[in-house]
Amino acid sequence: MGMGGCIFLIAVGAILLVGVDWQISGVNLDLIGLIMMLVGVFGVGAYVSIYKRRRIQAPPPAAPVVEEHRYYE
Repeated sequence: MGMGGCIFLIAVGAILLVGVDWQISGVNLDLIGLIMMLVGVFGVGAYVSIYKRRRIQAPPPAAPVVEEHRYYE
C-alpha cells in the first residue's frame, strides 16, 4: 500500500469516526473508523521508514592505501 492508500484510509476513517451519524445494528462505525485511521497512520509510518532507508547512500569508497618502499644500494 502506498502513501495515497494510507492517506485514503485515514480520511475515510475520520469521516466514519466523526462525520457519520448512521446506526447499523451489530456494527460500530466509530470503532471501524478508528481502526481504519490507525491502520492508515501505521502504513504511513512504515512507508516513510522504508522510503528513508532507500534514500540512504553508501559513502564513497576510501582511497586505496599505497605503500612505497625505497631500496638503496
